[in-house]
Amino acid sequence: MTALARDGVDRWVDATVLPPFLAETSVEMRDRNGDLLRAFPVEDGIWRLLPGAVDPNFTAMLIRYEDKRFWTHAGVDPIAMLRAAGQSLWNGRTVSGGSTLTMQVARLIEDGSTGRWRGKFRQVRVAFALERRLSKKQILDLYLTHAPYGGNLEGIRAGTRAWFGKDAARLTAAQAALLVALPQSPEARRPDRRPEATRKARDRVLRRLERFGVLTRAETHAALTERLPDRMKPFPRLAPHLTDRVKRQAPATSAFDLTLDVGLQARLETLVAQAATRAGPRISGALIVADHRSGGVLASVGSAGYQDARQGFVDMTQALRSPGSTLKPLVYGLAFDQGLAHPETLISDSPVMFGRYAPRNFDGAFRGDVRIRDALQLSLNIPVVRLTNALGAARVMSALRFAGSKPRLNGGTPGLAISLGGVGLSLLDLVQIYATLAAGGQGPILHHDALAETRQTPRVLSDTSAWQVADILAGVSAPAGGATGALAYKTGTSYGHRDAWAIGFDGQHVIGVWLGRADGTPVPGAFGGDLAAPLLAEAFSLLKPELAPLRPPPPSTLLVGAAQLPQPLQRFRPRTAAFENDPSAPDLLFPPDNAVLETFGAPLTVKLRGGVGPFSVLADGVPVLTGQRQREFEIPNPGAGFTSLVVVDAQGLSDRAAIRID
Repeated sequence: MTALARDGVDRWVDATVLPPFLAETSVEMRDRNGDLLRAFPVEDGIWRLLPGAVDPNFTAMLIRYEDKRFWTHAGVDPIAMLRAAGQSLWNGRTVSGGSTLTMQVARLIEDGSTGRWRGKFRQVRVAFALERRLSKKQILDLYLTHAPYGGNLEGIRAGTRAWFGKDAARLTAAQAALLVALPQSPEARRPDRRPEATRKARDRVLRRLERFGVLTRAETHAALTERLPDRMKPFPRLAPHLTDRVKRQAPATSAFDLTLDVGLQARLETLVAQAATRAGPRISGALIVADHRSGGVLASVGSAGYQDARQGFVDMTQALRSPGSTLKPLVYGLAFDQGLAHPETLISDSPVMFGRYAPRNFDGAFRGDVRIRDALQLSLNIPVVRLTNALGAARVMSALRFAGSKPRLNGGTPGLAISLGGVGLSLLDLVQIYATLAAGGQGPILHHDALAETRQTPRVLSDTSAWQVADILAGVSAPAGGATGALAYKTGTSYGHRDAWAIGFDGQHVIGVWLGRADGTPVPGAFGGDLAAPLLAEAFSLLKPELAPLRPPPPSTLLVGAAQLPQPLQRFRPRTAAFENDPSAPDLLFPPDNAVLETFGAPLTVKLRGGVGPFSVLADGVPVLTGQRQREFEIPNPGAGFTSLVVVDAQGLSDRAAIRID
């Protein structure tokens, strides 16, 4: 009869249909050291994190207080149940529970009741089935994952995060006792709402554990005086833009290990928010820190505040914007590699036209002959456009792509203005370009996945040219308040003062900064040197107190003055110079070549730039004006039809235009 009864119970237990106990847990984003960057709540906003490492002292206290025969019973502890029933009959009320941890797990995964006999009977059946199908450790892990800790908190780690701001790996005796007591009545004992009830429940656990010999009298006394938490701590939500993007890219993954650093990320988010506030209303900011040796991104700040009124939801590390002058170092590096120039080469900063494109310096001034080194440090526009013209804009676009960026053009063909910001790039693109430059012309593809294998860019610049560019940038006066040491950096301001940039690197790290308005509207008076450069310096100071030394010059580097350079490198001249007009020749600005004009017989206006007066003008080979020293004047109307105009200056240099007068 006993055997038949046992077999019947076995069949009854084996036939138990268990609820799914692999419940959804919060997606976690961890930093390079395994610290929590961000967690995402599950359904209904519940925080349910995997337990991870749990303090063994807490586990010992939990089992001794809740279910001392947990490791030996089969799911139900008959001794505890008989004791609970006897105490209930004797006192006329429930004094202690007889539920085991396994029975509590059965209730938690079914979300069932505890007091009704039908519910209790169901828990017993599910508890027996759990014990047959899972190990004791698995059952304990289920409890540690599902136990309620007040509000929308489930699981030991959600509890420790919310109430103590840390994981469960190390807990004080008072903290552990509170976490033992909370699941029994999570709402009635919430520390932030019922502190007195919480204290009584915690202290009751402590005193009982002292009687059981789990705690010494001294440990209990110290724990009884420990303060209770008075509010829930927010779960970390660092690098929200990046973590949102990572989660979207792999929605089925529950845990991500990123290259970011929790402490650095938190400090830089605060720094960017403060800088944007100082800069003025509607100003946002973004910042990226990367290790250009490994390619790992250490911090990524997408805006001045994720939920900020200044369109903080827009990830400005990814937004396409005009990079202003920040691409100039790459153009100079390409020119060095092509043998067009050397840092000590002289180049003309004088008026010039390329077709109908006449670049101007930001301040409108011209400085004549300047060294390439000075042209880059002063961020002059005309010299870099001359070099871009000699290189070809397509070559610059190819270099941008080789460096790991993804440039975008409004039109299909790049123009010479590409070197002045006439291309769409993101902050991440710019940091990638500068990481390649800092690494010696070929560097790692930046990544945020800590488990990813590092990939390298193709070679963009020679190590010599990359060093020469870095050496020039390191000669610019460093922003105030920066870390000590040499910082190679470049600032930029896009057209219309829409974007302020600063990108810099030392011997190990590269940092990129953007400030502006997320909607792309102008910020009057905003300059990269004024807004972004100080933020760059502060970011390096937060990263480390002392900058890592830049790379030494490669053995092949030509370290000489201008006079010792080979003759072709002493002064910049494009390779086609023998077939082109002298750059000091006059430019016929109006009328332009191939113009069609309606003059109605009136005199024809002529506008010049450059050259040396006095000027002479010929129409179809016939002089129509001589001795003219002004650069805007009128000549007699040549009459209807096609006319070839030629302007000759005092040095015999000339420019011409073919026009038609209707």
